Amino acid sequence: MAKTLQVNEVKSRQSAAVRTPSGLSQEATREITGSLNALLADFYALYFKTKNFHWHMSGPHFRDYHLLLDEQADQIFEVTDDIAERVRKIGGNTLHSVGEIKSHTRILDNDAEYVTPEDMLAELKGDNSDLVGRMREAHVLTSEHNDVASTSLLETWIDEAERRVWFLFEATRRA
Repeated sequence: MAKTLQVNEVKSRQSAAVRTPSGLSQEATREITGSLNALLADFYALYFKTKNFHWHMSGPHFRDYHLLLDEQADQIFEVTDDIAERVRKIGGNTLHSVGEIKSHTRILDNDAEYVTPEDMLAELKGDNSDLVGRMREAHVLTSEHNDVASTSLLETWIDEAERRVWFLFEATRRA
């Protein structure tokens, strides 16, 4: 009997709401948490894809592209902690596993054995452009709920992603 009580108590604690005071309504917290968690999954997937292309870069521009993608991957990874902590600050739960990342991301995998450098850069340019669009959608949502901090963070992340798109565009442009 006591063991059953302990199991039920543990399950109850595991499903308890965070209830961090944020001044946001429960609806706002739920909507913003969902939006930010989807972005978090996208950032993780884009990080791994960027590192994959960094590791598998080849060709005459190897060094430049290798360093560019390493720099971009670091910047992308840095945002993940900010997103997750923002979700927690407003009282939400964030992603718990690679499986959750996979189920929420909108970034497509590229498991090809070989991808040309030009195709790598073009694919990452498209992924970063798509991410900018999704962050703009999240920006509208956070603005509607007067979540000033999330809105401000999104503005910075959008600017950083637009810079990545610009660099990837210029690296693939024909003279």
